Amino acid sequence: MELNEQLLHISQSLGGITPEIFLTVLFCLVLTVELIFIKNPDSGKITTILHNICFLGALISLYLVINQWNQEPGFKFRPLLFLDHQAVFFKILINVAWLFALLHVRLLRYKFPPEFNAILIVTVIGLQLLVMATHLLSIYLSVELISISSYLLVALSPKRKAAEGSIKYLLFGAASSAVMLYGISFVYGLTGTLDITEAAMYSGLLHNSPFVIGATVVLVLSGLLFKLSLVPFHVWAPDVYEASPTPLVSFLSVAPKAAVILVVIRLAGALPEIYFPILGGIALISITIGNISALWQTNARRLLAYSSIAQAGYLLVGITTFSRFGFEATVFYASSYLLINMAAFFLIDLLNPQSETELKEYHGLGSKHIWVSGILTVVMIALAGLPPTVGFTAKLFVFSALWEGYLKGEANWMLWLLVGGILNAAIALAYYLRLPYLLFFKSSESGVLLPDRTSLVAKGVSALLLIIIIALFIKPEWLMNWIYAF
Repeated sequence: MELNEQLLHISQSLGGITPEIFLTVLFCLVLTVELIFIKNPDSGKITTILHNICFLGALISLYLVINQWNQEPGFKFRPLLFLDHQAVFFKILINVAWLFALLHVRLLRYKFPPEFNAILIVTVIGLQLLVMATHLLSIYLSVELISISSYLLVALSPKRKAAEGSIKYLLFGAASSAVMLYGISFVYGLTGTLDITEAAMYSGLLHNSPFVIGATVVLVLSGLLFKLSLVPFHVWAPDVYEASPTPLVSFLSVAPKAAVILVVIRLAGALPEIYFPILGGIALISITIGNISALWQTNARRLLAYSSIAQAGYLLVGITTFSRFGFEATVFYASSYLLINMAAFFLIDLLNPQSETELKEYHGLGSKHIWVSGILTVVMIALAGLPPTVGFTAKLFVFSALWEGYLKGEANWMLWLLVGGILNAAIALAYYLRLPYLLFFKSSESGVLLPDRTSLVAKGVSALLLIIIIALFIKPEWLMNWIYAF
């Protein structure tokens, strides 16, 4: 490609990253406002101004992303980024998660340091770049941008536990990034390319020994497994979830997973067949370890941390089938999980605002907070995958895709994965229904229950979440029609 063609391609590519350019400008604006007013004695007012700027910016970003839906699929800065319906859909999910996190902060009156908003914007930029990445270099750089900003967000909390969790997060993240980079070097050495859309990558890996291919795939996946909090890169999750403020944990528990799962789907077409049994094994081990570990937790955030490890395993199940139905089921599961998990963190925080979320603190709260406790019960039922919630539909889709894949391919490992996934779904009931039991069937240890002072806006948001969770069970095609457009 000649210089004139390269310059033309770059100018055309800029139009495809309008939301990311806007977010970069927003980041600079927030930093400027922060620097101007950093010495203002009224810190509360400055925090409110920054929060309002970010909320408005998130709405504009969502609008810009939705406008990209009708753009023709194509490469941006070829071969680094690719914008298509899949990328736009996941960018919408990321922006929705960002908006909900900001709403959570506002309704529960959290006070974060001013730099929180700027770093969160950088995280969103990294996530949006990641869902468009089709080159191992752009994938790696996006993952690093997300990781570094996530470390800083976790470390912002003044609690000692947050510092401990942040260090553990950093150490595991650095190790997984190094291993991933080592795997990428193997891929380049074996294939001569880092572009996952090129046939040369698939054929180059295919003509090597299974051991070399398997080792390379595992190394490349390590950085992605870390962001998904999958075994063996899951150890950081419980400590980070327990130590960080609930709105931040809510965002970090879903947005990075949504972005990374699209990368894993894109890699499905670039890596040999050995990729899928490896994913299946990782999925089953993660589901089992996550569910069993959650049974003994005494903290709600730690319980949801181990739950997220298991849920991330279920996200991989649909991908292992290597079928269109499997990929569609995975996207539906990711969308449903984002909604349900953020709802769970929001309602847990709403019942006991800005607390340590120890399970004993929720004893008997159901009698005084009937509305929120009732909705939380439905949300936990959705996480468990029971009707009448979208959680049931999501699990039904991924298990159906896996069964269909087994019948077509007759791969025994798929049958084992199906049986293991269903058994684990039954095990998960024991801890998902534990919180509703404590709310309605246990009495408060102190014997004193504070009156329900939940704001009408918070109750309205809770009701909206309930309606969506049940409505998508009754009419899953409302979401699937978007996914079919891929």
